Amino acid sequence: MPYKILLHPLAEFEFSEAQDWYEERLSGLGVRFEEQVKSHLQIIKKSPLLFASKRKNFREAKINTFPYVIVYKILEKRKTVLILSFHHTSRNPKNKYNR
Repeated sequence: MPYKILLHPLAEFEFSEAQDWYEERLSGLGVRFEEQVKSHLQIIKKSPLLFASKRKNFREAKINTFPYVIVYKILEKRKTVLILSFHHTSRNPKNKYNR
């Protein structure tokens, strides 16, 4: 049974901001970013344990064609995956867990 996906409000903002930034740089690039993220979210939804546990209960899914990782937690009792951050890999890694 697939899990539900729930986005933290700051993660929603990060996603939207990144998508807009890519679209401003090149028409259609924001759409490609969105497609990659949605593809990874579907994988996480079906198999949340697939990606490595990095710190405490946080897991990270690397987006292959963009310098981002999806940081998430599994809420097993609720069958929900909480997306905490869309973290750019060049930023301070400590900040991706501050939610």
